[in-house]
Amino acid sequence: MPSGGERRLFFGTALLVLLLDAVTKAAAEAYLPRTTGIPVAGDWFQLHLVYNQGAAFGLHLGPYSRWIFLALAVGAVVILARMSFAAPAGDRFRQLALGLVAGGAAGNLVDRIRSANGVVDFLDFGFATLRWPTFNVADMAVSCGAVALAISLWIEDSRHARHEAASAG
Repeated sequence: MPSGGERRLFFGTALLVLLLDAVTKAAAEAYLPRTTGIPVAGDWFQLHLVYNQGAAFGLHLGPYSRWIFLALAVGAVVILARMSFAAPAGDRFRQLALGLVAGGAAGNLVDRIRSANGVVDFLDFGFATLRWPTFNVADMAVSCGAVALAISLWIEDSRHARHEAASAG
């Protein structure tokens, strides 16, 4: 069972992501035009306000998308918190990963609750008409946290496999 410090890492990371996401989304809505992007690094990177009513990469499930994705996000945050409490003691990397994913999920959840417009996205990368889907701080935290969580789980699985091999031989 994780120590109090490890749980603080999970909740602190989640809260920090949630706050950074909220501040950057508020700034995007206050200062960015919806019609055109503001070039930061030429056409390659621009700030462009869009609202995503679907999920990652614009996945949309019809008229009830908002509520379906809202319920999924609530479920994800609950599962991530439970995973934090069940994580092996001393696995600070896993706590950080879980906090990143939970904070990002919560950030986009807040958008779905507060507005029918959808999730605020504003980071736009690409070249000419070849663009990556516009995203936000919460999306970055979810993506980085998911990769870190996969690495953490892989490391744990590798340790178990080595331990079992050593016990058998």
